[in-house]
Amino acid sequence: MKAAVVTELGAPLQVRDVPVPQPGPGQVLVRMEASGLCHTDIHAARGDWPVKPTPPFIPGHEGIGVVEELGDGVTARAVGDRVAIAWLGSACGQCRHCIGGWETLCESQQNSGYSVDGALAEYAVVAADFATPVPEGVSSSDAAPLTCAGVTTYKAIKVAGVAPAETVALFGIGGLGHLALQYARIAGGFVVAVDIQDDKLQMARELGADEVVNAATTDPVAAIQALGGADVAVALAASPASFDQAYRSLRRGGRLVCVALPADGTMQLPIFDTVLSGKSVIGSIVGTRNDLTDVFALHAAGRTKVITVDRKLDDVNEAMADVLAGHVPARIVFQF
Repeated sequence: MKAAVVTELGAPLQVRDVPVPQPGPGQVLVRMEASGLCHTDIHAARGDWPVKPTPPFIPGHEGIGVVEELGDGVTARAVGDRVAIAWLGSACGQCRHCIGGWETLCESQQNSGYSVDGALAEYAVVAADFATPVPEGVSSSDAAPLTCAGVTTYKAIKVAGVAPAETVALFGIGGLGHLALQYARIAGGFVVAVDIQDDKLQMARELGADEVVNAATTDPVAAIQALGGADVAVALAASPASFDQAYRSLRRGGRLVCVALPADGTMQLPIFDTVLSGKSVIGSIVGTRNDLTDVFALHAAGRTKVITVDRKLDDVNEAMADVLAGHVPARIVFQF
């Protein structure tokens, strides 16, 4: 099969012919139809984060495909099922986090395209219990970004507790941000979209943003404070400076939700202001299988729109370069 392989951290990926993986006990073999490119895949290939993946490995955690083979003991999925391969490749199912509804905090979890081979390949294996079914009303091209960008931002809006008529400032309008905008509106929020590119801000307007701010030409903190400040600010851009701006855009009692993971990211908080203004800082990590099921249901009901650009796997390095350069409106999806 053809696969995009990280052979060395920081080196260009190699598109190689590699053996089709065989499903082990409790796993399924999935023939890929579409697979999205997440910024996390770029971080993985570069070894940007403190816990680094071990080459060689296949990145990708926005994979959509059809089950072709069942491993021993699999009863929850059947050959022919269309499923998603998400960041949460598996979890123990027994720890306090798993049984408490926070399986994404499981310390024994495996992550697709990071600790185990992922979905930037013609075939992939995944734990059957973590292969989330994709409903008929969702295309594979749309389902791919929803599997990470969708469930990640859905969860962020959920943990922020966005209430109707609250102001939600989104810092970074792209693969994540264009979906976060829609979930914030579904929750009843008034949305301020912040980015440094006019084309992405135009996309935000078309998706229903109430206000847009170009942070390259306008101080976003001043602009948002002039509107009364944000009840919720969601940091979605891989830029440490944008996290600081997001915090300072909050009104008293506001909540900062941290989602993006800049490679060199640290954040300083003014303790005095955080305490006396009653502000909260929340870390939000992807979403559970239940969250992904909700994301698919909303899309099948016509509540969300996914904006994608199609590419071929052979172009994986050019695709990553385009993401880093900001040349992609929202999400790249590799078609198989």
